[in-house]
Amino acid sequence: MSDRPTFGARLMKLLGFAVLATALLAMAFRAPDRPLESLIARWAPPPSDFIELKLPGGQVQLVHFRDQGPRSDTTPIVLLHGTAASLHTWEGWVKSLSATRRVITLDLPGFGLTGPSPLGDYSDDAYGSFLWSFFQQLQISRMVLGGNSMGGGLAWQYAARHPEQVAALVLVDAAGLDLPSAAVPAGFRLPDSRLLHWLAGVFLPRPLVDRSVREVYGDPSRVDAALVDRYFELTLREGNREALTQRLAQRTPGRNVGLLSRIQAPTLILWGGQDRLIPPVAATRLHEAIAHSTVQVFPGLGHVPQEEDPASTVQAVHTFLHSP
Repeated sequence: MSDRPTFGARLMKLLGFAVLATALLAMAFRAPDRPLESLIARWAPPPSDFIELKLPGGQVQLVHFRDQGPRSDTTPIVLLHGTAASLHTWEGWVKSLSATRRVITLDLPGFGLTGPSPLGDYSDDAYGSFLWSFFQQLQISRMVLGGNSMGGGLAWQYAARHPEQVAALVLVDAAGLDLPSAAVPAGFRLPDSRLLHWLAGVFLPRPLVDRSVREVYGDPSRVDAALVDRYFELTLREGNREALTQRLAQRTPGRNVGLLSRIQAPTLILWGGQDRLIPPVAATRLHEAIAHSTVQVFPGLGHVPQEEDPASTVQAVHTFLHSP
């Protein structure tokens, strides 16, 4: 009788290895939601603050924000972050601008420490309504409004709808146009599958977050472990992963391009020349559509130039704000 293992024995052995490998992967990449309280110490030290914002229908949204610089500034600078980011993306700019200007940054619903919207609505129009309520509660009637990526798209739509509130506009690799992407971050490429969405809510490989951040930088070597930690941990804020899935499903690029011609505010358009998510041709399109606009491209930078090289990019903002 042969001592060679039977096919069935070999199959059982392979299945055993597969189960073991799956268990090890599950142990390595299991990443349950984290409650807000567990993240505050690291990601919301002073001057971070929280407010309870009243929404239409009586719902309440907790909002994480920072209000820095001289309160005597009656036209504060308000900066909006992009998809899967947070107010921390503006820290370099805030450090420079807040020396002479009041600067307000916030985590938009579904992201950062603000967390998911109680309305479950992540459309651009819903964000516009949220911003109006936020500005009303902080008693901000006039501002310089800026935004990156998704936040840039929300900024130009808000400026078009509320021209009396926006004294100037700063768009940084702004979304809102319907243009093809040369590359989409790995973390955004989740197929429309309930099983995969469930898995994404249970597992989050840190290498996937690392890769996604590097893909939006012009120079990936600028990405360090602390930066990846921030994106990784804030994505785990309770409810954020489900909110991201909903936001990606509810996007309607190009739907509001007709608003661009209504923008009256002087507008600075900044772009990373190595942006593969929203290509630099978008800067040209925005410039052509917005009457009082100027463009500056940073050849070596990617989709988040304000984060990748805050010193160079904020200088353009200083020049813009002090121009006649």
